[in-house]
Amino acid sequence: MPKGSPERTAARKEEIIRACEKLYRTMSFREITLKDIGNETSFSRPTIYNYFQTKEEIFLALFAEEYDRWNEDLEEIITGHDKLTHAELAGLIARSLEKREQLLKLIAMNNFDMEANSREEMLTAFKRSYGQSLAGVDRILIKFCPEMDAAARQNFIYVFFPFMFGIYPYTTVTEKPRNAMQEAGVSFVYQSVYELTYSCLMRLLG
Repeated sequence: MPKGSPERTAARKEEIIRACEKLYRTMSFREITLKDIGNETSFSRPTIYNYFQTKEEIFLALFAEEYDRWNEDLEEIITGHDKLTHAELAGLIARSLEKREQLLKLIAMNNFDMEANSREEMLTAFKRSYGQSLAGVDRILIKFCPEMDAAARQNFIYVFFPFMFGIYPYTTVTEKPRNAMQEAGVSFVYQSVYELTYSCLMRLLG
């Protein structure tokens, strides 16, 4: 266990996560190493092992933060409105995801590897943030779609959350795969995060 005050421990963890986040803007998950992350911190690389045992644990912590940020957006939808039409609700949720590109990028990654290479306590902390997102969407449906019963809300969540796995790769397309699609003769209409999410939500909301 790391030595020092809880404040020092939290500050060190935060610095490690921010270093990972910085690298993730220009490098892929596979490219980033613990050495790279250590080089971006103010302390030696071996110190990282006092807080995170694997690269996957650092990414999982970043992933949990991204869900927490989205949870704040979902809470704002709940507390900031008394009534919403389906179109208004779909628009607000779509806008909330449009702001969370990094969350969508992390969702599109191989979660199986990330979870398999993380300790149970790290995974539990992540699942807590993820679970709050599930609960937040359910609360939104209860408040703004009273016609939906528990089974309908569950069906909505079990379609919408898996749908989120595909948003990033479908909306963030680099020149290389775009050219490959053209060369392959595949006709494809590229949409924004907002457009794709809004369309899905309107179908789910009926």
